[in-house]
Amino acid sequence: MQMIDNTQQIQQLPKGMVLTIGNFDGVHRGHQAILSEARAIARQRGVGFAAMTFDPHPVALLHPEHAPGVLTPLAMKAMLAASMSVHTMIVIKDSLELLNLSPEAFVDQFLMANLAPSVVVEGPDFHFGYGRSGNVQTLRELGADRGFDVVEVPFTEITLSQDKTAAKCSSSQIRQLLERGQVRDASEVLGRPYRLIGQTMKGRGVGTQLGFPTANIDPLGQIIPSEGVYAGYAVVGDSFEDVAFGGLRRPAAISIGRAKTFMSDHPLLLEAHLLENKVEDLSGKWLALDFMRFLRHQQRFDSKDHLTAQIKKDIQRAELMLF
Repeated sequence: MQMIDNTQQIQQLPKGMVLTIGNFDGVHRGHQAILSEARAIARQRGVGFAAMTFDPHPVALLHPEHAPGVLTPLAMKAMLAASMSVHTMIVIKDSLELLNLSPEAFVDQFLMANLAPSVVVEGPDFHFGYGRSGNVQTLRELGADRGFDVVEVPFTEITLSQDKTAAKCSSSQIRQLLERGQVRDASEVLGRPYRLIGQTMKGRGVGTQLGFPTANIDPLGQIIPSEGVYAGYAVVGDSFEDVAFGGLRRPAAISIGRAKTFMSDHPLLLEAHLLENKVEDLSGKWLALDFMRFLRHQQRFDSKDHLTAQIKKDIQRAELMLF
């Protein structure tokens, strides 16, 4: 898959490709349905298939105070798109000018002038143009006059395991689930476990003192699930690319919580205890954490003995779920 992020490269792309436009944060099952449909149409027509995305999210430019948390950094998003056989990913780095165009101007001055797609594939909630004033119907009407077809892919829905309600597969739905610690349901919407990536950093050494050494992770700018203890997997590598997609998954108990010290500011700590007898030195390594199940909320303990006893229970529960 090729990634391009400037107008000159976009103009050099072959005309008549199948195109889909969206932020694609998470590349969840709804996105996967759209990408699969676009891929199938491209194969049927014998043309290329491009996905256009934005970095950063358009809301981060227009209303930074309301910018949504990131599920998949751009490099991870690209790897996931490549796994869906996307031929070309177009990355719009500075979208302010495009966002301020009317729907008609966006189609004429950007789509037709640069890409002239034969088909545009979108979901029902697609909006474009100034103030998100254009929708799928707008695009369909403009396409009819300008020579491209518009295919609308229905919403993908799942049943949430916690309350058995139907939910639309969307990035906002995943963010809400993660904020509530519902990582199992988030995995269902994503079509895979939620993966959080970071580089190891020096910790307080408390886990080692208790007999349960942990890798402390400085996460990238992704959404961090709700505070608590989780069963999951860790992938270890020497670079972000090593752990962003795939890799050998190693069972782990994961803790997200505040350091309860005498300091007024309690930093959020993200720690992973690999469920193996011998673990190599993880200093300076990159770790990806896949969240599988929520085990319990964080709590205070009266003594180190009580904390140690609870950690043992957490590990036993994690092992039952993961092995």
